[in-house]
Amino acid sequence: MFLSPVSESSVVDASSATSVTLYRAVGPGQMRAIMERGFARFPARLPQQKFFYPMLTESFASFVATVWNVPHSGAGYVLRFRVAPEGIEGKRAFRVGGPEHREFRIGREDFNRFNAAICGPIEVVAVFGEDRLGLAPKLAARAVVA
Repeated sequence: MFLSPVSESSVVDASSATSVTLYRAVGPGQMRAIMERGFARFPARLPQQKFFYPMLTESFASFVATVWNVPHSGAGYVLRFRVAPEGIEGKRAFRVGGPEHREFRIGREDFNRFNAAICGPIEVVAVFGEDRLGLAPKLAARAVVA
């Protein structure tokens, strides 16, 4: 596995924020499930998935999409979404590599509360590998040329 052992963690105080922006890297299967939910929620955890790992930086999600999702499933999608503070209240942000490699670990027992705290749509911000779902053209159409 490419992630190093946890080297530090800290509780994030999001009490004064209206929402916190997070990121996630997913393969085509999870992306399809998110599309089926109208880009509003993440699919339920599978029995063997103890944690849900939202990331604090787009660069970390892009790294995971290219190093993990593309080799394992042919494509990686980087998602951006906002969550209300109660979705991560009391949760620790773990550093799992370099300084930008920070993530939350949302336990299966807290996942529904986290999912319900998502504010607005889950957005696709990058696509890596073979985009069999056709999201890359939509992403390019949203880009603004300065």
